[in-house]
Amino acid sequence: MPRASGASSEPQSRCRWVVRFSRAMTREVFFVMKHKKPKQDVGPAGASQRQLRVGELIRHAMAEMLTRGDIHDPVIEGHMITIPEVRMTADLRLATIYVMPLGGKDVNEVIAALNDNKRFLRGEIAHRVNLKFAPDIRFRADERFDEAERIEKLLRTPQVRRDLEKEEDADE
Repeated sequence: MPRASGASSEPQSRCRWVVRFSRAMTREVFFVMKHKKPKQDVGPAGASQRQLRVGELIRHAMAEMLTRGDIHDPVIEGHMITIPEVRMTADLRLATIYVMPLGGKDVNEVIAALNDNKRFLRGEIAHRVNLKFAPDIRFRADERFDEAERIEKLLRTPQVRRDLEKEEDADE
C-alpha cells in the first residue's frame, strides 16, 4: 500500500498522495499528478482584465518609442511600424508584440531589427511600465490584415454572391 506521506518513485514536485476520509470514515487514497501547462498567449477574448491592461500599456510604450525615434536602427527608422496588439501570458512574464510595417513590406527585416534591439526595448519597457517583473518580449508579424483580405476575397466569389442573393430574395 502506498504511503500517505507523499513519497513516490516520481519527483516530489510533480506528484503527491492525498489521503481523504469519506463520511463513512473509510480512508480513500488518491494519487494526484500536477501537470504543468505550457505558456500560451491568451487571445483578447480569454484574457483577464489585468492582461489586457498591461498589454495596452506595453503597446503604448512601444508606440511612443517608435514615434519618438528612441530606437536607433536604420531598418526601424526607415519604416513606419504599427503595433496593433500586445498579448500577455497569464503570469505577465511574456509579451508577444504583433507588428506590421506600413504597406506590409519588409516584415521579416523589421522583425529581425526589433529582435536585435530586444534587450534595449525590454529595459525601456521596464522603465516606462511599472511592473514587478519586466516581461520577456517577442515579436510576431500581424496576420490579421492578410486574414481579412482572404475573407474579403471569399465573400466576392460568385458562389457566395449567388448564395447571398438567394437569401435576400427569400427574405423579401
